Parts: sequence; structure tokens; C-alpha cells
Amino acid sequence: MLDFLITSKTRVKLLLKFFLNTEAKGYLRSLAEEFGESTNAVRVELNRLAEAGLLESENEGRTKVYRANKKHMLFGELHSIVKKYVGIDRLIEDVLSKLGNVELAFITGDYARGIDSGIIDLVIIGEIDELYLQSLIVKVEELIGRKIQSLVLNGQGFKQLNEEIKTEKMLIVWNDKKALWGRSV
Repeated sequence: MLDFLITSKTRVKLLLKFFLNTEAKGYLRSLAEEFGESTNAVRVELNRLAEAGLLESENEGRTKVYRANKKHMLFGELHSIVKKYVGIDRLIEDVLSKLGNVELAFITGDYARGIDSGIIDLVIIGEIDELYLQSLIVKVEELIGRKIQSLVLNGQGFKQLNEEIKTEKMLIVWNDKKALWGRSV
């Protein structure tokens, strides 16, 4: 849907990058490399989004770093649209809310970094029926057009995993039966 409304694929990638994980930052060369696009194509779209006030930038040394402008009046709506485009809203609504004892759920990998790779890595902490989870995931995958890879852990398993992936971005989507749309850890 988003790619039909916005014809620039580079602009869609930038919106996903900065509005899926609102803590994401990026600079021209790293974004061009990440997207497999020319620096000129990325520069043009960064400038357009910055001129519209959707992105803000600051200089870190000689590098201009961009991030979502959380103060923009359309920030909340864009964040919501991007989550709907990716299907995170359906993931929470159709999967996490029906599982029972979910203490914490977060997305890692590409989507936590704001990259639309087609595979959502979901980590769930709690005591749940994993067969039921898989049946829900199959249904949601069809709805959102993306693959969901899930990992279910208990509290101790999470502590061990958390030590191993401290540098990995995590996008929290659920905490103690409350949807936390996109807060980063």
C-alpha cells in the first residue's frame, strides 16, 4: 500500500527506516549502502523529507546524521502508517493479545533497524502454548505478506539472550499485557 501512495522506493525505505524504529539514525553513505542505492538518490529524498520537516539532522563531526522529527505534527500518523504497512499492528492484535501470559515481546533484526526485509524476528518472553502461537503466526503471515520467525523464552532464557545481544536493536511491542508501539531498548 505505501509503495502505491509513494512512488519513490528510496523514500519508502527512508520512511521505514526512520518511522518504524523512531530511535533510528543514519547518514547519507550508510543509508545508500544499506539500501543498495546511489548516494545521489538517497540525498535527494533525505533533502525532501528534511525540507518537509519530517526528518531532522545534526552534524556529528563532518557527518550529517538524520532521524525522525518527533515534534512534527504528522509524526504519530506516519509512525502508525509504517507499522500498519509492515503489519506490526496485526502482529500485536492477532497474535500477542491472544497468547495469554506474555511478559515481554520485541522485534529484533532488520525491522528493529528499520529495514523492510520481509522477515520479522519476534522474541516472546513468557509461558505460552507454542503450537497455538504457530497457528496464529501462519494466519498473520498471510494477512501482512511477511514471514514471522518467533523465539519463545522464559525469564532465564531471556537473561542469557540479553547478555548475548546487548548491541542488537530491540523494538519492544508488548510489555505486561500492554502494547508499547515501537519503544526501543
